[in-house]
Formats: sequence, structure tokens, C-alpha cells
Amino acid sequence: MTTPPRPVRIGVQIAPQHSSYATIRDTLAQLEDLGVDIAFNWDHFYPLSGDPDGTHFEGWTMLAAWAEQTSRIQFGPLVTCNSYRNPDLLADMARTVDHISAKDGEGRLVFGIGSGWFERDYDEYGYDFGTAGQRLDALSEALPRIEERWRKLNPRPTRDIPVLIGGGGEKKTLRIVAQHADIWHSFSDTETLERKLVVLRDWCEKVDRDFGEIEISTGVSGADGSRALALDRQLELGVTLFTLGITGPDLDMDAVKKLVAWRESVS
Repeated sequence: MTTPPRPVRIGVQIAPQHSSYATIRDTLAQLEDLGVDIAFNWDHFYPLSGDPDGTHFEGWTMLAAWAEQTSRIQFGPLVTCNSYRNPDLLADMARTVDHISAKDGEGRLVFGIGSGWFERDYDEYGYDFGTAGQRLDALSEALPRIEERWRKLNPRPTRDIPVLIGGGGEKKTLRIVAQHADIWHSFSDTETLERKLVVLRDWCEKVDRDFGEIEISTGVSGADGSRALALDRQLELGVTLFTLGITGPDLDMDAVKKLVAWRESVS
């Protein structure tokens, strides 16, 4: 197996649904103790699975608490919805959370962002849902504003905050990834991932971006049996960030431990 150009990293997305905040807080502490590299939540206002009106918490205020609670692990939204906040405000929020997390001078926020898709969020909170194309165009317009605001803020972010862009659309999303992302995240199976990586390389050539600057991230379901084989194949394709989702009421740490063990076996 070819050694990846970056270290293999493990992310865990704690779904902020169907759990008390105390449970979420304790789970985050366990993830940091286990050596997980990045903890994610998400940016929605209602559960995405289970009881649609079940317990749920807002993501960015939670991230500020995570910044204060932790000392090593990176963290961020997977992903924040561009539609829900003015881009300049969102940049300021991210900068502030990044500073809160800077225990030794450098922040730990991973700025995950996407165009949005969950229509109930829009309807209930009064945002214009529009079309997928309109939301992607808005994301394309927002990212330069976010980057410019980071340059204007006093104090500036502690470092160049890594931008993670989620989504796999080949005509618009991957172009935006090529232009702005430090990390590209998708939930692609191996065959789909292989095809989309070719498309992303093409976009990088068109916008004069070094493809090697972009870390490739994928969502996974575990690390045993046939799924472990899929992880190995995606690692060979260049994926170095593997993220597992866990949700309440049973935040399953067994799957996390298996994924961390897999990371150790390939590192």
C-alpha cells in the first residue's frame, strides 16, 4: 500500500439530536481521550433521523462550548449551512470560536461549510429555500466574503482556518472545492469517489489550483468486515480523513474504537 502524503486521521460526528447536552459533552471528552483527531457536529435545527421533533441543539453555540472544553482535538461543523447566516457574521463567529480554542496560541476549528439542503430548517426558521443551484451560487459568492472578513477582523484568526466543503456535485460544488477548500468531504462509495476525484482534478487544473493541497475526506460506517476493505481501498485513492457519525440516544463508542484501531493499523 502506498504511504499517504498526509497522516490518516479519524473524525467523529456527534449528531446533536436525541441526547442531553451532558451526554454530548461527556462523549466529546471520551473522543478526545481515545485520540480521535476531529470532532464534528452539524448545523441543523431539527433531528435528521428518528423522531423529527425529538431533542435537538443548535450547532455553533455548541462549538463555542467545545472550544473551551477541549485542549487537543480539532472540531467543527459538518457542515454549517451557508444560507442561515450573513457571511461576514459567520466569518466573525468562526474567528471567535477559533480563538476560544487556542490553548497554546493556535486555534483548532475546522470550518466546514455547504450550500444547505434540509428544507424543514428553511421553512421553520424563515429562510428562502430556493433551488439547489441558487444555494450553490450563494455559497460561491459567500466564500470570498468570508475569506475577506477574516483578513479584516481584529484580531485576525489565530491561523489560516482550514475550510472543509461538503458535497459532491460535479458541475458547481467541486469547482467551489477547487477554488476554496482545504478539505473536501463527501459520503461517496469507492466507485463514485474514484470518478469524482477525476472531476476534482480537472477543476483544479481549470482554476490553477494544486490538487495536492486538498485533503480528501469521506464518511464511513465502521471499520470491521467488508467495510474495512472499503476503507483500505479509499485510502489507496488518497482519502486521509475518515469520519464516522454517531447519534443519540445510544452514542456508540464501540464503532469509534474500531475505527481508531484501524487508523493505527495503517499508520
